[in-house]
Amino acid sequence: MTVHTPETDKPEQSERLVADIEQELSALFRRSRSASLRLARRVHPEMDAAGYALISQIELGTANGGPGVRASDVAQALGLDKSTVSRGITQLENLGLIERVGDPDDGRARLLRLTTVGAESFGAMRTQRQTEFRAILERWNPTDLADLGRLLSRLNTDLS
Repeated sequence: MTVHTPETDKPEQSERLVADIEQELSALFRRSRSASLRLARRVHPEMDAAGYALISQIELGTANGGPGVRASDVAQALGLDKSTVSRGITQLENLGLIERVGDPDDGRARLLRLTTVGAESFGAMRTQRQTEFRAILERWNPTDLADLGRLLSRLNTDLS
């Protein structure tokens, strides 16, 4: 007969907890991929999920009124190959959602920014998405929300 003590149960308990977390994260990632495609289609019916990640990063990089972002910075932030980002940028440009503009600090370089149509479409989608998140999370208490934010930040930091 095996006697279980808190010390002998720790490795088993830890393994179960990690397995449960891995399973929940896998479900979240699957839902996230599906949601990214739906969100992309809200911005433009021909945009794919990869385009959504790109346009989100471009918007984030210009949110404080900056002139634009470099494609290489977008690639680095998303952990993607430059050629993959280049194809996605071409698609977004062809859809009229982003444009390339001169870099005021380097006349040879080009920056990416949202067009007026891209900014309006992305802004409308983000407003709708935030409304949906609020409807889900308003049932949570403030302590749980703070814990979720803190732990997601920690996980994102540890994953990078």
